Amino acid sequence: MEVLGNEYNPDQWRLFIDSSKVSVKLVLLHNENRFPSVPLAQAASMKESYESMKLLLGKTKYDEFKWKLCGDLKVVALLLGMQIGYTKCCCSCASETAGTRLITMLINCDLNEHH
Repeated sequence: MEVLGNEYNPDQWRLFIDSSKVSVKLVLLHNENRFPSVPLAQAASMKESYESMKLLLGKTKYDEFKWKLCGDLKVVALLLGMQIGYTKCCCSCASETAGTRLITMLINCDLNEHH
């Protein structure tokens, strides 16, 4: 597929999710920063929740494109089903360079013990 005169490859893009208490934004970022960011969705009156993220990911056809996701720890926690503001199961990663280590720590955290 060609978009704006360039060949489009979903593997060259990542989906950045930013949320606040009253809005959620989804932006496509090019992996090598050769192209400008592409805003996909902004919901100004949507609360940050798993349901909101799921709705927006569905509307942007995430299942079809399978972009890699990136966002802050709060967004990652939401997508993994953790409660916002819940700090008993807090994981820190001081010198890790790969985000996969942090995500692995979050997944291995037994949430049932803390609810």
